[in-house]
Amino acid sequence: MHKLPRKFYMRDTLIVAEALIGCYLVSNINKEYVIGRINETEAYIGPVDKACHAYLYKRTGRTEPLFAEGGIAYVYFVYGMHHCMNVVTEKEGVPCAVLIRGLEIVQGLETAASNRYKKNFSDLSAYQKKNLANGPGKLCKALNITAYLNRTSLLAEPLFICDKANGFTKRTSGIATGKRIGIDYAEEAKDFPWRFYEP
Repeated sequence: MHKLPRKFYMRDTLIVAEALIGCYLVSNINKEYVIGRINETEAYIGPVDKACHAYLYKRTGRTEPLFAEGGIAYVYFVYGMHHCMNVVTEKEGVPCAVLIRGLEIVQGLETAASNRYKKNFSDLSAYQKKNLANGPGKLCKALNITAYLNRTSLLAEPLFICDKANGFTKRTSGIATGKRIGIDYAEEAKDFPWRFYEP
C-alpha cells in the first residue's frame, strides 16, 4: 500500500480536500482490514470559518488536535451518537481539517457490515448496502473508527490513507463542489463551496 506522505497533508486545506477524492481510507482494527474509496469530503478552515470547531483559533481540549502539524486524525463524538473522522491539514498552529463524509467500501465488506449492522454482508438489504458508509458517522462505524483513534498519525497503521491500496489505484468519476451539509448555524460560512464530491 502506498501511504500518502506528510507533505500531502501540509498543503492548503481546500487543495487537500479535493485531492482526497478517489484515495483510499484504510483501517486495520483488531487485524481486520477495511478499505474505502473516498468520494465525499468537506474542508474546515479555522481562522475564517464559523463552522470550524477552532474558529478564530479557539483552542480547547477538544480542538487541540486541529492545531497539530498536518497528517493526524481528528476524531470526535457528535450528537451523543456518532463519531466523525477528520484529516488535520496545514502547518502546526493553523487549525484546519478535512471531514471525510463518504466512502465506497472496496475491501472488507464482511467486516464493515458486521461493524455497522452486526450482520453478514449477504444478509443486508439493498438499502443497508447503499447506506453502509455514505455519511461521516456511518463510515466511522463501518471502519470501527472511534475516539480512541483521535490524534492518531495517518502515516502508519492502524489508520491511514493511500493512493494505491491492494490493487486499487486512485480514481474518480469527476469532482463537483457545493455547500457543506448540516451547518446552518455558521452564518455566511454555510454558503462556502467547500464540499467536494463525486456527482
